[in-house]
Amino acid sequence: MENKNRYFKALVENNNQLNEIDLGEEIGLHEDEIREIIVQLLSEHKIAYVENRSCSYKPNKTTKRKKKNK
Repeated sequence: MENKNRYFKALVENNNQLNEIDLGEEIGLHEDEIREIIVQLLSEHKIAYVENRSCSYKPNKTTKRKKKNK
């Protein structure tokens, strides 16, 4: 879980500079771990697959809901 959070944070800060494998290896993860984390993040809808970029995954934008006054 800690590695997943570290990878997600690095992905957000990456800004499409490194591909997903190089990014994970830069923070000390092995390729198998990186692929497992990517699968988990995709299933949680935290990242999306994008073609024609150096990094094939990008963080999804989160939408914040405003509280309604009663």
